[in-house]
Amino acid sequence: ETIRAAVGRYTQLIESKGAEPGYVDYWGKRRFAYEVNHRLEGYYVVLQAMAEPPAMDELHRVLSLADEVIRHKVLRIPKEVYGPPKTASTGVADA
Repeated sequence: ETIRAAVGRYTQLIESKGAEPGYVDYWGKRRFAYEVNHRLEGYYVVLQAMAEPPAMDELHRVLSLADEVIRHKVLRIPKEVYGPPKTASTGVADA
């Protein structure tokens, strides 16, 4: 619940900067490959958005300052690649 609330706050932030939020993928709680800030596990979330650089710079700044965020990465994805990841339900059914 608190994970979704935090993602909602960050989505509202980028919306207020003129960005268009996209697909959100909640990976759930996973074990880290190594200890990070004295923690062994955390929640992973992928948030896609169409945004100008200033909006993403602000998101990066806010995520860097957030106590609930251990690590984050802001990436630029080319437009031709942008979209939700393909799943088995969106593929062609086996005959």
